[in-house]
Order: sequence, then C-alpha cells, then structure tokens
Amino acid sequence: MERKRIYLCLAHMSEAGLEKKYIQEAFDTNWVVPLGPNVNGFEKDLEDFVNGTSVETYGRTSLQTPLQKRVVALSAGTAAVHLGLIACGVGPGDEVIVQSFTFCASSHPITYLGAKPIFVDSEKDSWNIDPELMEKAIKDRIAKTGKKPKAIVPVALYGMPYDIDRIMEVANKYGIPVVEDAAEGFGSRWKGQVLGTFGEYGVLSFNGNKMITTSGGGALVCPNQEAWQKIMWLATQAREAYPYYQHEAVGYNYRMSNICAGIGRGQMTIVNDHIDHHKHVFELYKELLKDVKGIEVHGNPDERYDANFWLNTITIDPSIRIKGQENAYKTIIQGAVGGAAGVVHASENAHTDCEPNNNVEALRVWLDQRAIEARPLWKPMHKQPVYKDAPAYVNGVSEALFKVGMCLPSGPYVSDDDVKYIVDCIKEAVL
Repeated sequence: MERKRIYLCLAHMSEAGLEKKYIQEAFDTNWVVPLGPNVNGFEKDLEDFVNGTSVETYGRTSLQTPLQKRVVALSAGTAAVHLGLIACGVGPGDEVIVQSFTFCASSHPITYLGAKPIFVDSEKDSWNIDPELMEKAIKDRIAKTGKKPKAIVPVALYGMPYDIDRIMEVANKYGIPVVEDAAEGFGSRWKGQVLGTFGEYGVLSFNGNKMITTSGGGALVCPNQEAWQKIMWLATQAREAYPYYQHEAVGYNYRMSNICAGIGRGQMTIVNDHIDHHKHVFELYKELLKDVKGIEVHGNPDERYDANFWLNTITIDPSIRIKGQENAYKTIIQGAVGGAAGVVHASENAHTDCEPNNNVEALRVWLDQRAIEARPLWKPMHKQPVYKDAPAYVNGVSEALFKVGMCLPSGPYVSDDDVKYIVDCIKEAVL
C-alpha cells in the first residue's frame, strides 16, 4: 500500500469546526467583501494575543503590563511588509537594512518602493541577523551615502527569535525604525514577549503553511491608534471621507476578506495547540536524531529564545555520505518540487553558484522517494541573481548554513509515528 505523503507544514482546522461556522455566517449575511464582522473579530483576537491581555485563551505572557498594540488584517504577509515600510517613510532612493537569510517576501517590498535592500548576514546561534554586522553596515552606509538607512527588517527564520534587545539598541542609537518580519514566528517569544511587538511595526503571516492560516493573508502590528488608522487607510485604497470616491494619495487593495478572516477566527482557538505541537515535534526530532553523528537539530540558543519551531531544521556535516549521493544534481528540475507552487520556469542548468551540498540534495531526493517532503533552507538573498547588484555585508554564516541545512516536516498533521518514520528513513539513507 502506498504511504500517504508527509508535507512540511499544512494547516489544520479546529476540532469544533468553528472556521466553517464563521464562514457560513459570512455567506448568510452576505459579508463576502474585504471587511466585516469576521475581520473585526479576527483583529481583536490578534490584538489580545500579541498584547497578552486574554489570559483565559492565550495566557502565555510574562509581561507585567499588557501591551496596547493595534492590528490590521491584510491580504498577505508581503502586504504587511510593504505597508510597514511605507509607514516608516521608505521611498525611492532610500536604503533598508534587511536580513539576507530569508524568503524573498522580506526584501521584495523594498524594491516595490524604489528603495534598495542592504543585505546583512546572520550570526551562528539563531541564524538570524547579526546585530554587530548590522551596525557595521549602518556605519558604512552613512559613510558611503551621507544618510542612514530608512528602516531595519530582522526576520524570525523558521520561527526562531532574533536578538531583538541588541537590534533595538542599535536601531535606537541611530534613530532607525524596525519592522519585525515575524511571518514565520507567530507565537514565538523573546524573554516572554511575542515577536512583532518590539519594533515600530510587526509583520504576521497566515499563509496555508504557517502556524495558523486564513488560507492566505497576513497582518501588521501597529504601535498605536494613530499608526493603525494610517495603515487601515492605506490598505483600503486611501479613500477619503466623502460620499463619493475621493483619493488624495495612492493606496492599496490590501484588506483581508471576511471569508478568510472567518477561518482565522476559528484558527485562533487552537493557536496554542499548534505551537505546542511544533515544539513537541522539535523535541522528538532532537531525541530520535541525537545519536546520528553529523546531523544536528537546530534549537533555542538559550533561555531568552522561545521559538515556535514553525519548521524544524537540521544541518548535515559535509563528511556524511548519503545513498544515491553520486547522482545528486544530475537531473535538471523542470517544475515544482514537492509541495512548492507557482514554479513555471524550467531550469536550464542543474547547478547554481550557491547550492546545498550533494549529500543534502541526495537526502532530499531519498526522502521524496519515500513520500516525505523536505526542502533546503532559504537561499540567502545576497546570492539571488535578482539582487546581484545590492550591497551586502556578509560573514559567510548564511551561505555555510544553506549548504548543509534542511527543513523537515513539522506541521499539525505530522504525527509522532510520522516523525519516527522520517528519522528511520534518514538513518537508512546514511552510509
């Protein structure tokens, strides 16, 4: 019998089926537009979560005083990055410091605005932006251009917190606003406080593979009512208060739909269950792989970090040999791999100038043949052809990790038996 495929991370609906209830209400009341009761309710749930005010439902905060952040639900996490940058005043000719080790959604909105991304490499422990290298980059940009970067975008890679204390210390020293990209880090915490609530703005994502989902969608965490009002205005085509359509600035069609928000409301009832599950899967991988020499599971560097382990990741020592390694990269990829979507350009070459080692690719193929989806880590943005001319401040960490790293299935549908099967397959692959 063919084994069911194990995907990296798929959404899981609440046991009570509340998502269907809220969606049905939207249809029954004809609220199928980018506003409505579900959008308002979802935003309130998110505000309770990030502010630490709903102890009965989300009570996992160590904050002495609840925060007072406001949240705008949007069509995508990318839209949240875009609006956060606009709110920070980013425009044509500006420069924005952004973590290089990330998905393109962290950097593409910078280019949407006619600004230039300034990529900064990672530090070894968290794999996230190196605060010391970041400060060097800021000093160098000021020396070269005569002006400081307009914003800083750290990223919670695979849900791992960044050293926000040091990042904010540097940012405040130079007066640069921080837009936290916590798209992968929903529910992750730094010293007990939810990511996305430290900087000027915080980015959340509810894509189909995130900690909770609205099928697609995101949100922007805003510092106060005034900022919230501006983001809300920009996200609804910047419409002015007239009985007809009056526009005095360029806005965007970025509000979340009432249908998607209905899914989100149901998902918020099980958000902590999802976080607990991802952490449990991490502990299981760590325990089952502890005796496999040369394979390391990436975990919290110290007690300040509280990752959600959105995706569990491993590194594979270059000395490890994998069955079928001699055939790695001999096949040119023609389309989507595994669960990847939207790939319509066939590759012209099996190789690029920066790619995972042969043993990593061989293990990916080995697992794929056994109905297990695994993927390389994000390719650093400073090594992407589209950003070949962008300034980059590198220390070799992200490139080195990209060559040896792999993401393993981690979502709510991944059972203990699935993890054991995955680990057994990894052990079987190692020569």
